[in-house]
Amino acid sequence: MQNGALKVLVLGVGNMGRSHALAYHTIDGFEIVGLCSPSIHGRNDLPGEFSDYPKYTDFDAALIETKPDVVSVNTYPDTHADFCRKAFDAGCHVFTEKPLATTVADAQEIVDMAKAANRKLVIGYILRVHPAWVEFIERARGLGKPLVMRMNLNQQSSGEPWIWHRNLMQSLTPIVDCGVHYVDVMCQMTGAKPVKVHGMGAKLSDETKVQNYGHLHVEFDDGSVGWYEAGWGPMMSETAFFVKDVVGPKGSVSIVVPQEGQEHASSDDIDSHVKTNAILCHSSEIDENNKFVHEDEWINMADEPGHQELCDREQEYLLKAINEDVDLTEHMQNGVDSLKIVVAAQESIDTGEIVRLN
Repeated sequence: MQNGALKVLVLGVGNMGRSHALAYHTIDGFEIVGLCSPSIHGRNDLPGEFSDYPKYTDFDAALIETKPDVVSVNTYPDTHADFCRKAFDAGCHVFTEKPLATTVADAQEIVDMAKAANRKLVIGYILRVHPAWVEFIERARGLGKPLVMRMNLNQQSSGEPWIWHRNLMQSLTPIVDCGVHYVDVMCQMTGAKPVKVHGMGAKLSDETKVQNYGHLHVEFDDGSVGWYEAGWGPMMSETAFFVKDVVGPKGSVSIVVPQEGQEHASSDDIDSHVKTNAILCHSSEIDENNKFVHEDEWINMADEPGHQELCDREQEYLLKAINEDVDLTEHMQNGVDSLKIVVAAQESIDTGEIVRLN
């Protein structure tokens, strides 16, 4: 055991769980005391670095035996709230993958429990630690108001990614599971309150429990509007699967991928979900001849961090929050607010009605 290191119990060792466990494995200040998953003893896809860590199939038993300082929740979304409750009841800090819960009431309860227990709760909004997205948001804030925000992430999945997506869709639609990232970005860009949400969806596969395609529109109290689209499955088109574009009175800013000479990234490649390659900034200023005054500005992001490095940064933030007693009030409330928008979108899909938020 590292001297003074925080003991971490990692719950879930799928795509994100493995990445976060690798972060705990390499970052000074963390010490993994257990890996937990119902099927962990039958897994042959775990990194060699994990071979010596204790492995558990039962979370309650692991919690009692390992007595962790931190529980890292990387399971399916419909289990997040229950595992967070148990972790806080045991006096642990919590990192949980997004979304915080599947209902707004559960999400708010988890935030309230963190506050009451005086424990840290960090939610896995990976774009918040991504330098290109931080730049993208900052540039969007300089475009004036209102903003028009256009975003999507469609994934043409087959093989293992399609199995993973089908499993996720046992509890949530893509518009909820992925959408929380991008409406969180919209909220940061506008700094405004969402007031109205309209959702549309379609079930394009007999293999899914819920709609595997969805589209939401959200309106903010400053007049800004945004849409987000997400679809998963072997039928999805890879044309315009990655759109990240913001327009305001003063111009526009866009994440552009891929650039000339770069290979086309597959939409089910998890690294492509966070790669930006370049940011294109356009000014709307024109002269007396209606000609643009400024040339477009290209910000090269070719050396940006990959998925694992971003996961490392998330866990470094968790370590900082615990060791330096960072106030996470806003961070936690953002997790509730972004969930509120996507849950409203799903309600709109299910009822066919526009949902007005309080």
